Amino acid sequence: MQFVHGENSYHLATPELDLNVTARAGHMAPVVFHLPGRDVSPYALAPWQPAEFPAQPPLLSVLRGDFLCLPFGGRQDGPPHGDTANAEWSLVSQNERSITLRQQASDSGAVIGKILATRPGHHAVYIEHRISELAGDYNYGTHPILDLSAMPEGAARISVSPFLWASVFPGWFSDPASGENQALEAGAEFTDLTEVPLASGGTTDLTRYPALAGNDDLVMMISEPATAQQPFAWSAAVLDGYVWFALKNPADFPATLFWLSNGGRPGAPWNGRHTGRLGIEEVCSYFCHGVDESRKASPGFPTTRHFKADETVSLRVVQGVAAVPDDFGMAVSIRPVGENSVAITGESGKEIVIPIEWEFVL
Repeated sequence: MQFVHGENSYHLATPELDLNVTARAGHMAPVVFHLPGRDVSPYALAPWQPAEFPAQPPLLSVLRGDFLCLPFGGRQDGPPHGDTANAEWSLVSQNERSITLRQQASDSGAVIGKILATRPGHHAVYIEHRISELAGDYNYGTHPILDLSAMPEGAARISVSPFLWASVFPGWFSDPASGENQALEAGAEFTDLTEVPLASGGTTDLTRYPALAGNDDLVMMISEPATAQQPFAWSAAVLDGYVWFALKNPADFPATLFWLSNGGRPGAPWNGRHTGRLGIEEVCSYFCHGVDESRKASPGFPTTRHFKADETVSLRVVQGVAAVPDDFGMAVSIRPVGENSVAITGESGKEIVIPIEWEFVL
């Protein structure tokens, strides 16, 4: 156990990475990846210490990196994003390559195992959540937050695999009654991330970030189903000489949310200082709406999953990094190459092939 950014955290160290996950709330960060010749640490830490806001839900006081949300979104009868993002996780086991945590969630009744694992030579975290003793229809999602605040405006390049449908959050994601600001046109549908409607008219390019200073916005993309040639869906952010990426099974996580958090919230704990952060969240949910609204929604794609108390559901994603050439540009495809590697192609046409056990997500 280590004390990291104000929280007791479990620690895993391998030749490829150093990983921390908080005991309270189960937030994974920082993660320092040891790429050849340099270290990179893409995950965000909140620009405040947890002790500054003891009255806030742990989700907000601890806020960092990636965590499981079950159920996803806000609720009246429980903490936002569920006990999984707020309550204590206990250590079950640890070895030189993995760490296993467990939580008995009091809000849903679920028993959840969190396994964070690595592979020799892979600059990636293999993330699995095993959910048992849960009954009913629930929404859920991952919640990785990247810190791009040190990058020049528009310097990071953001992309996702092909999608069937996309929309800005249909309503006030940032509440003007609380002095909050959003830039995108509420409920506007779009087919291209480079042309997303603005509330003030015209469009903006969401593949370039940081952007839209002084605003917090949310968009959702519904991933195309898997095929034999493309058995997984993906998200990516090309940063300073490297790419962060996530792989998923779109049957488990039908949608991707972009939370563009760039100073649009003046109230505590944000105080206008949560800037240049980007959530790239893989979800089965209706936007960030809570479980009740996600159960009622019928937009033509899954917004909840039916769980049975006598079954265990395994939800798996891979999050990793790889070095890219300076002129690589935005990632335009991530595809399997054999059984244990993927090829990531940039808009420049340049391609890198890296070891990744992509079948893990299937």
